[in-house]
Amino acid sequence: MKKALTSWTALTLAACTVWAADPAAVLASQAETDAAKSALEATGASYLGEARASLSKAAAYLASQQKPKGNFSNPKFPGLSGLAVWALVAAKDPKYDAEIQKGVDYLLSCVQEDGGIYCPVPGRAGGGLSTYNTAVCLTALSFAPREDMTRVILNARSFLADSQLSGDDAFSGGFGYDKAAPNRYADLMNTHFVMEAMRRTQQYEDLRPAGEKKADLDWEAALAFAERLQNDEDAGDSAGGFSYSPADAKAGTETVKTDDGKAPEGKVIMRSYGSITYAGLLALVYCNLDRTDSRVRSALDWASKHWTLEENPGVGDQGLYFFYDIIGRSLSVAGLDAIPQAGGKPDVDWRAELVAKLVSLQRENGSYQNRNSRFWENDPVLSTAYSAIALGFAINNVR
Repeated sequence: MKKALTSWTALTLAACTVWAADPAAVLASQAETDAAKSALEATGASYLGEARASLSKAAAYLASQQKPKGNFSNPKFPGLSGLAVWALVAAKDPKYDAEIQKGVDYLLSCVQEDGGIYCPVPGRAGGGLSTYNTAVCLTALSFAPREDMTRVILNARSFLADSQLSGDDAFSGGFGYDKAAPNRYADLMNTHFVMEAMRRTQQYEDLRPAGEKKADLDWEAALAFAERLQNDEDAGDSAGGFSYSPADAKAGTETVKTDDGKAPEGKVIMRSYGSITYAGLLALVYCNLDRTDSRVRSALDWASKHWTLEENPGVGDQGLYFFYDIIGRSLSVAGLDAIPQAGGKPDVDWRAELVAKLVSLQRENGSYQNRNSRFWENDPVLSTAYSAIALGFAINNVR
């Protein structure tokens, strides 16, 4: 399937470092993370001091919100606490070790007999969002490893692998919020979170006892699912970007017109939007595609054309702080220090711009909060965790 490309793509690919061909090598070791952090410091980037100060304030706020049981927000959804644990790890400050370990203890208390890390919520559609919560918690545990969690991680990997949808419909290969949900459903948000959790814990399979079935995704099917959500080159302004789900157009739909201004009969597409396009980019990276692949180049093309931090492009202030989070995660893992621009414009130093935006939005008490309550971002713990993670990736505290 062809994807939209612009002239800058071919010109700049040669100048960019292509990420590793081995998907396991995409994820940096601690030594590599430290080296990247030192390299960034050596550049004398002017925003580093502000970023560290802002991250420190965000971490202090999160630590102040931890509850006696170790959770940081709604205890029914441990993924929210998982994000806070991840954010405290990103602060790289030993004074939060106790809060991190207490948070890990809380996540471990949410482990279920089926291996998932979630809290059952009877009577709620989708129950306890078992797939989402397990994926986020598993990623958080990968950043704060302990000897007593190996079995938990292996079981959670098996739980997630068993949650992947199979079949021949549009959802095949993807993941929804809960594998026990009454209706068959998958989206790119849950799918990219599962991909990240599985890649970041892949090395644990070497610790699985001999004779026990190893757990992994059907990565070809997962890639096929992600690709179905990427708009083709004839999708107009949405070309190269991603949509949320085959069943849910978060940014709406549009009828794409041809060059003569006429709309081909039945040519209706789901609009691409910012946060899900960066989630799609990260999914492509975890599916072992490098920057020479047309699907990756098309996603970067869309990101270049729609670069802004004033809104989540295509959906305004909905999911704005997740947008900042996924920019930091996807571009860092992809090894991109800048986003090339067409027409001779200077490349976007996304790290500097992201830091500046987050510093400007931080409240006096160190927190962040979205005035738009969609996707729970009016919860300051969630928005602050997203922001701290974004800052951590921007300054290479985590990779």
